[in-house]
Amino acid sequence: MFVYITANKVNTVFYIGVTNDLLRRMYEHKSGLTKGFTKKHKVTRLVYFKEIQDNNEAILWEKRLKKYRRSDKLRLIKAENPDLKDLSEEWEFGELGVPVEYTQFPGRS
Repeated sequence: MFVYITANKVNTVFYIGVTNDLLRRMYEHKSGLTKGFTKKHKVTRLVYFKEIQDNNEAILWEKRLKKYRRSDKLRLIKAENPDLKDLSEEWEFGELGVPVEYTQFPGRS
């Protein structure tokens, strides 16, 4: 399982989630396939993730993170990713294809 944090383009909105397939989940975020908060706020940039073998522990970590203050989330992210880069920016989505919205980001064709 993966606990992950995505952000919008200007890092003003964070979304915390858990998944067993991070590649698929990022494809869904970048393509806007899931209605709701993540699509509305365009949180398509993967800024943090942690793999946790135990499913229950992963869910507990996700719940804990959701209770963090924004400053604590930012500190956690910057400890691993100081420049808040999109960690999935250069991922190949293979048979999933290239997300529709992903091709519309600045610098992408």
